[in-house]
Amino acid sequence: MPLILVGGLIFGFGLAYSHMARPEVVLDFLQFDDLGLPFVMFGAAIVSGIAFAIMPRIRDSAPLTGDVYRRRLKSFDRNVLIGGGIFGVGWGLSGICPGAAYASLGIGNVAILWALVGMFAGAYLQGVWRSKRVAADSGPASAD
Repeated sequence: MPLILVGGLIFGFGLAYSHMARPEVVLDFLQFDDLGLPFVMFGAAIVSGIAFAIMPRIRDSAPLTGDVYRRRLKSFDRNVLIGGGIFGVGWGLSGICPGAAYASLGIGNVAILWALVGMFAGAYLQGVWRSKRVAADSGPASAD
């Protein structure tokens, strides 16, 4: 658990240091005024890609959970499109993504609490909706 906390702190410090935790920077990117954010994202994608390619060859299981490395392919369906659309609209309106929202709060942006409330409300509503769908799909058991 301390390793996860340290990793989160380093991630948040990196976001704050690179100014990616400031909604103005994100909104400038979305309006094509400042293209620094894609370079940060591209750098993160390269590091992640290398880690995903190399770690299964170095270790048999994940260091924190002990789970075996495997790919989980998910289908590209209506839920992905709707969820991505909601995420994109929220990102554009608030100027911040979930990970950077916490870093933004850490650097004193108290107004970001509204975005965090929206993120938690959306996650809660999605969980309620999904549990109702699962219950409806399983239906009542037949008494044959």
